[in-house]
Amino acid sequence: MSLDKKITFQEVLSKSKIYIDKTRSLTIDDVLKKQVDFKQNHKDLLGFGYSPNFDVWIELKVANDTDRTIKRIIEFANPLTTNITFYYSKGNYIEDGLFNITNSRKTLNPIFNIELEPNDERTYYIKTSSYITTLIIKLNLWNSDDFYTKEIKHQIILALFFGAMAVLALYNLFIFFFTKDISYFYYVLYIFGIILHQLLYVGFAGLYIFENETLKTVFANASFIVAFPAIALGLFTKSFLQTVQYPKFNKGLIFLLFAVPIVIVLFQAIDGFNKYRNLLTITLFLYLVLISIYAALKRNKQAYYILFGWMVVLIATVLMYLSSTGIFDIYQYYKYVIETAFISEAVIFSIALAERIKELQKEKDDINRKLISQQKEEKDRLKIQVAEKTKDLKEALDEKGLLLKELHHRVKNNMQMIISLIRLQADEINDKKILDIFTTIQNRINAMSHLHELLYKQDNISHINAYEYFDKMIDELKDSYENENIKIVLDIGSELKMEQAIYCGLILNELVTNSFKYGFSEEGGTITIILKKLDKKYNLCICDDGQGYNQDEDKNSLGLLLVDTLVHKQLKGDIDIKTDDGVRVNIVWSDND
Repeated sequence: MSLDKKITFQEVLSKSKIYIDKTRSLTIDDVLKKQVDFKQNHKDLLGFGYSPNFDVWIELKVANDTDRTIKRIIEFANPLTTNITFYYSKGNYIEDGLFNITNSRKTLNPIFNIELEPNDERTYYIKTSSYITTLIIKLNLWNSDDFYTKEIKHQIILALFFGAMAVLALYNLFIFFFTKDISYFYYVLYIFGIILHQLLYVGFAGLYIFENETLKTVFANASFIVAFPAIALGLFTKSFLQTVQYPKFNKGLIFLLFAVPIVIVLFQAIDGFNKYRNLLTITLFLYLVLISIYAALKRNKQAYYILFGWMVVLIATVLMYLSSTGIFDIYQYYKYVIETAFISEAVIFSIALAERIKELQKEKDDINRKLISQQKEEKDRLKIQVAEKTKDLKEALDEKGLLLKELHHRVKNNMQMIISLIRLQADEINDKKILDIFTTIQNRINAMSHLHELLYKQDNISHINAYEYFDKMIDELKDSYENENIKIVLDIGSELKMEQAIYCGLILNELVTNSFKYGFSEEGGTITIILKKLDKKYNLCICDDGQGYNQDEDKNSLGLLLVDTLVHKQLKGDIDIKTDDGVRVNIVWSDND
């Protein structure tokens, strides 16, 4: 290859010859004695992947056909290759590479200075190997001034990238301290993990942060450095998308979050599997993409942001892989693909987190406005009613009935306020079991609240319309469990006394709730409620055509204990339960008139 003083940059790997020494016994003396059959190379980038068991020799012939001395810099354009030996004359060589960085070196990539006298020709040899990182070879020939101009610009751009990522991390860390939202903390860990990974990947860590021995230790545990941002991102995705609402995916994610560090430790201990050390980490990344796609299909608005960020990084990763294998070198056109992708992803995720705060704040403000409005309206209405009722009580003969009606109305309002507070609290709970307890409590209070609502609306408060009472309760339970395939049949042939109605309502709430929760598959079924009165005896029957249950296992459940207590202690009646073909509960008690 002839040098031209006017050309400031040349790619030279494609003009060289190579030899792969799988024995790792070849010496420079063997090479100089022509004991090696070098093959002409035509590629400008060679990617060997994880290749700890062989050396690659490169022969580069350079000629100066001019009448002037020419000085050039050979750049080995990969900061992660662990061992590089440059032979510039017989018996003279320079060692460089990831684990041989000298204090005098100020460049991210290894460089070697060459000087050719007028009409001089020289042959240079490079021996390279990489036993921890992947082996990627790319050689460039530079004019000194142009190289250092490029290098300064490159390091400034990378410094700006790390600064921007650090600012994003600190910004989200402050938001975490103010909001106590764990999603922000996981996201900060992810950003710091990316910063550490990129510091190592682009060569900043080896040049400015770690000494050679420390760097060896760090890269010996590189799989943990790769896994750390993946695990942090997994925890972030779990919290941010609330994957608990997708039980199967959530279980898989939890499994991978535990499995990744365990498998890495095992692979580190078993050197033969070291090349597979990042396989499960990649699986975790792909699984997170799958969860994001699923959440987006379920119309989770936050998932759209996550998915968009993933696509940016995924495209950049594919381009980086194509470059490392020599298929398509994106770095010829744009050097900062990965950095741009990470910055874009970080900005997208930050916007998503900010949007989440905005939506939560909006929901909170709407609820507060409604509560304030309801409280004001209720206060104004109660003032008017109290004045009117007080006047009526003084003038009317039915003052006792009016007073009782007002009492029922207030009890109903207080219960509704309690229900509203329970709903507000439930909105902040992700645990399905605790949320189920809140729903059960809410429905029990509703059972009592509907009775007081009916008593308030009617003139006769000694008896209530059982059909209207049960119908209101059933509608509330349907809304709670949202199974449109369950049909409710009401056969009500009697009114109920006010004091008995409250117990029947609670009994009905417990039994129908059990049917909704445990009695049916997704195909649904029928729940039948019958109330009859014959010869001063009431007969309340609640049955379903579901799958039934084992009475011996469930007899100590709180709901059934509550039903049994209400029947025997309050109604002074008897109860018969059959569960062999669906569930049939028959309750009989006497009218004490």
